[in-house]
Amino acid sequence: MRTSHTLLLKYFHDPRYLFDRVEVWYIDRGAQNDRSCVTGEQIVKLDSYYFERESPFGTTAIPYHRITRILYDGEPVWTR
Repeated sequence: MRTSHTLLLKYFHDPRYLFDRVEVWYIDRGAQNDRSCVTGEQIVKLDSYYFERESPFGTTAIPYHRITRILYDGEPVWTR
């Protein structure tokens, strides 16, 4: 089974894919329905334990264990 981190690395580094087409849904306590979404163009770093997203409020680290699903071109490619 592929982990969310491994899959994101594949989409980031593999030239067959455009990382901007990735959508990552994750648990975000306090957000509407405790869920948020980020696109590949908002992800600025893929670390070993978290990814960093850029927003108007600055950079935020999101641990991989909070990811609930990943979509590519609107199609689900990974779900917890």
